[in-house]
Amino acid sequence: MTKAGDWQSYQRVLLPPVRNLHHLDAYRAQGGYDILRTIFNDWKPEDVTQCVKKSGLRGRGGAGFPTGLKWSFMPPANPAVPRFLCCNADESEPGTFKDRQLMEFNPHLIFEGILIACFAMSMKACYLYVRGEFSSWITLLERELACAYDANLVGTGMLGTNVNMDIILHKGAGAYICGEETSLMESLEGKRAYPRIKPPFPAQQGIWGYPTTINNVETLACVPLILDRGADWFAGVGAQTHPGPILYGISGHVNRPGVYEYPTGMLITDLLEIAGSMRGGKKLKALVPGGASVPVLRADMIEGVTMDVESLRAAGSMMGTAGMLFLDEDTDMVAFLRRVARFYHHESCGQCTPCREGTGWMENLITRIDDGEGNLRDLDLLLDLCDQMEGRTVCALADAAAWPVRNTIKRFRNDFEKRCRPAVWAGVA
Repeated sequence: MTKAGDWQSYQRVLLPPVRNLHHLDAYRAQGGYDILRTIFNDWKPEDVTQCVKKSGLRGRGGAGFPTGLKWSFMPPANPAVPRFLCCNADESEPGTFKDRQLMEFNPHLIFEGILIACFAMSMKACYLYVRGEFSSWITLLERELACAYDANLVGTGMLGTNVNMDIILHKGAGAYICGEETSLMESLEGKRAYPRIKPPFPAQQGIWGYPTTINNVETLACVPLILDRGADWFAGVGAQTHPGPILYGISGHVNRPGVYEYPTGMLITDLLEIAGSMRGGKKLKALVPGGASVPVLRADMIEGVTMDVESLRAAGSMMGTAGMLFLDEDTDMVAFLRRVARFYHHESCGQCTPCREGTGWMENLITRIDDGEGNLRDLDLLLDLCDQMEGRTVCALADAAAWPVRNTIKRFRNDFEKRCRPAVWAGVA
């Protein structure tokens, strides 16, 4: 067992230091697909789901929902009713770049996790939905998936058993909204990627109206490790209520940006040290701990805060995708927020009025402030706009746009007020 405080002795399992691990031969030499064979021969589907539940695995795509519980939402298997798994490899959240590392350096761990999940939920097919811009990774995945088919690890009569499963690689079209699970399903069906109203939930009515489960790449990559090493091992790594190894994508004004694998529950200050501390010896001003959509934290808010759901919630933010953006003392928070607002305005699918219109107003107001044309009442108008957008749309994109605006203004209000003129009412300052 490895707790977060023992990170110096941690041994990587998601991205182990093994040469050419992305090739099938190298992966199998490390014991790859052995647990899959054991599961096919000796396990029952419900036992696999129970093991994942016991491990405490939470989704690594942003929401942090318990994975085993999500699997259990699938209705009882019916041979006459198809059911599908979707592996979400769209990875479009700004500041997030960990899934592509798994796709590049350990794709067979993803494939094995997909196959185990399909077995647990009595599925015969998985759609691996990959962001369209990931052309190099798509080529690699196609090549290695073909190798897995040739080795009878995927397809008909897998590993000499009567189990049949397929993995279908699907290229996305470059829209942020496709990372939302119901939009992803719409895209797979060849439709415009509008989020669906829930209920019905995907487990009841997913792709083409059939039961469907959607999991993130890193979530599924954890599954073979749990089944191979045991649920107790996984539950003993990192934070008690949010356990397991996790990939931290660290970027911003640090000396050594990159993807780092460590246990959950790591102190933010330790991760900053691992990334080589702040560039140029400057002071930390702010941290976005889990991708652009989560609330920003001031430097004075991170002392003693650990990277897990509960600790970050108590600090006023969220774990998200563990994409950590460190900002130094020279960062212009108004310009920073302008870029974030621009992204969400551009990526709104336009289906819901509060999001379609609200993201545009947000960008316009923040642009006006950044250009020196704003006034103090614009700040309160922005905060009111956040309240009018959050929770009023089909999906959570409006929430994702509102959270950084609200919290950046509240936590760095002085930065914004310095750029604003006094409010003018009825022509009187």
